[in-house]
Amino acid sequence: MSDDPGFATVKSADRALVVLELLAGREPMRLMDIADELGMPRSSTSNLLRTMALRRFVETTEDGRRYRIGSRVRELARASEREGDLVSLAQPLMDRLVEQTGETVQLAQLEAMEVVYLAISESPHPMKLVSEVGKRLFAHGTGVGKTLLAQLDPDEAARRLRSVELPRFTPATIVDVDDLLDELREIAARGWGTDDEEYVLGCRCVAMPVHGPRGDAIAAMSVSIPTPRYDDEVGERALAALGEAVGELSRQLGYVAPAAGVGAGTADDDGGAAGAGGVVDANGSEPA
Repeated sequence: MSDDPGFATVKSADRALVVLELLAGREPMRLMDIADELGMPRSSTSNLLRTMALRRFVETTEDGRRYRIGSRVRELARASEREGDLVSLAQPLMDRLVEQTGETVQLAQLEAMEVVYLAISESPHPMKLVSEVGKRLFAHGTGVGKTLLAQLDPDEAARRLRSVELPRFTPATIVDVDDLLDELREIAARGWGTDDEEYVLGCRCVAMPVHGPRGDAIAAMSVSIPTPRYDDEVGERALAALGEAVGELSRQLGYVAPAAGVGAGTADDDGGAAGAGGVVDANGSEPA
């Protein structure tokens, strides 16, 4: 990137990163010492540190005279480690779920109004969902996305839904915000979400949230089923197997379910599938 003639370092960002590197290897430092190390005026250094402190990237010692690495840096480090743990713990459970259901299983996280796919275990069938790790899709059209939006505070979910124009992918895509909020309330109450051909025609899914040690939904897992292979019984079996896998993964991540937990329930006539890609035939093309 530095070889790009159009590239220019953002000085304030670079200095903030240098501060983090400096504090990571030292005992708490005084403002004047940090300024001397950076070769910056103390007033500029003070403003930089105060800005970083507002975001909790640095913090002062109890006497307020020295600076050290802040709690936000540790949180981000733990989050990075947790994502690695999440995928490594999830993959064998996802592979087992594929064996149980014969269908594609995916793991995703929510970022703003998109879901990002972290891991995939593919169905052995020639006709199956196709996707890839790192793929991003609009959350409102997918089972995992709606499931994760349903775990947010309702006001926050509404804010996110109203912050972007919601594209329609199929005739079944829900693009009215009020209708989506109604569905999110239903998902939150029953504990699982669906995609009933809302992202790709011919593909349905069931999805459930994965809980971290603090009880927050850190991801969602889905079982995706081509519509020609789907019926109520298939949906119910997939949902039951998914509930076992998600429950086990959440426990391995340190989640302790409430004593009087609500069951996942069973798939109903509207149960459907995750839309993280398309349904393809044996030649790899999407059916008409």
